[in-house]
Amino acid sequence: MLDCDFLGDGQAINRNMSIEKTVGVVAGAGPFAGLDLMAKILEQTSARKDQDHLAIVSLSLPAAIPDRTEFLLDRSAVNPAHAIVEQLLLLEKMGAHVAGIPCNSAHAAAIFDEVLSQLKDAGCRIMVLHMVKEVLRHLQTYYPHVSRVGVLSTIGTYRARLYPQLLEPAGIHVVTLDPEFQEQMIHPAIYDPVYGIKSCGAATEWATERLLAGGHILQERGAQAVILGCTEIPLAIRERTVAGMIVIDPTLILARALVEVANPKKLKPWI
Repeated sequence: MLDCDFLGDGQAINRNMSIEKTVGVVAGAGPFAGLDLMAKILEQTSARKDQDHLAIVSLSLPAAIPDRTEFLLDRSAVNPAHAIVEQLLLLEKMGAHVAGIPCNSAHAAAIFDEVLSQLKDAGCRIMVLHMVKEVLRHLQTYYPHVSRVGVLSTIGTYRARLYPQLLEPAGIHVVTLDPEFQEQMIHPAIYDPVYGIKSCGAATEWATERLLAGGHILQERGAQAVILGCTEIPLAIRERTVAGMIVIDPTLILARALVEVANPKKLKPWI
C-alpha cells in the first residue's frame, strides 16, 4: 500500500501525491447507488481512451451489510460498520488505496466513527472519504453564496442530523421537513417495497412526485439548494435545479473527490 497516513476525513488527505491510486467502492450499500457511483467516477474522469481511466475495484455484497437506517433508528442492534470494515479490508487486499461508501446514512457518527476505529485497529492504510464532509467542501468551493440548504433523505439520516451537525458549524443553515412528511412521503419514496427507488432501481412516478413535493416545501422555507441526502434519490432527480434550487448530489461529489485523490490531473473541471 501507499506510504501515507490512514485518514477518514477527506479534507485532510493529501490530494497531490504523485502516484495514481486505485479507487475502491463499497458498492452494496445500496446496489443501485453503487452502480451510480461507479458511473459518475467514469463520467468525471478526463480520459480519451479506455486505458486513461482509473483503476477501480468494487464489491457489491449487499446481503452482508445490515440496513443503516434500521440501526440508526435502534431497530437493529447490529452496527453495519462491522460488515463495511470487512469489505474495506477486502478492497485494500484487492489493491484499493482510497475508497468511498455510496450511502449517506453510513456516514452517521455511530457507524462511520466505528468504521474508522476498526480500520485503524486492523492496521488498514486505505483512505476512506467522508461523503458529507466532501459535500461541505463542495459547497464552500463552488457555492459560497449559499447559506441555506434543504435536505431530502431517509428517516435515519434525518434523525441522526447528519447534515445539520456538519454544515451548521460551518455557517450553512440546514432546512428540514416536518417529521410526519419525512416519514410518510420521503422515506417511502426510497424504501417502499413496490414503488420505492431501492426496490425498482429507478424512479417511479409515485416516488418522484413525493420527492419533488418535499423539494417545493424546502424551497418555500428558504432553501437555496437541496441536498439529495440518500444515494438512491439521484436516480430519481437528475436535474441540476429543482424548484429554483441548486441540486447537490453527494454521489457525484464523492465521485469527484475519489478521482481527485486518485489522480487530480484526471479530474474534469466543475461546470
